[in-house]
Amino acid sequence: MAVLEIVKAGDPVLKQIAAPIEKVDSKLRKLMDSMAETMYKADGVGLAAPQIGQSIRCVVIDVQDEHGLLELVNPVITAREGCATDSEGCLSVPNVFGDVERAAKVTVEYTNRWNKRKKLTADGLLARCIQHELDHLQGVLFIDVARSIRQGDKKQQ
Repeated sequence: MAVLEIVKAGDPVLKQIAAPIEKVDSKLRKLMDSMAETMYKADGVGLAAPQIGQSIRCVVIDVQDEHGLLELVNPVITAREGCATDSEGCLSVPNVFGDVERAAKVTVEYTNRWNKRKKLTADGLLARCIQHELDHLQGVLFIDVARSIRQGDKKQQ
């Protein structure tokens, strides 16, 4: 595993629609391991492949709940319920936070690291993180959809 460089807002890869992944192989599993290590080192809860310069449909998420580390390949949200607005930040947009409206509950279908199709229904922070990371796969940053934007430390907001 290796800690990877996180690209910042303004890099063209963050505005591209990411390509589907044909099959999960050892090379992709190694990349996902490095993405997770990078996310943890940066004190994040999610990281999408475009954020490390790879325009492919892969994200890693760990909101420190019972699900632990999630690795989602070719994820698709198949159901959304309710509405919730909360503050978000992004490793690719450091020291910027914004209030973003998202579905309160989502169901996502994806392929896991062993090429098995999975389905997960989530609410709360995990639902928000799934939506945020999947936006990256569509070339959308949270600052593109935020109701308001502010600079500074989230803990002081």
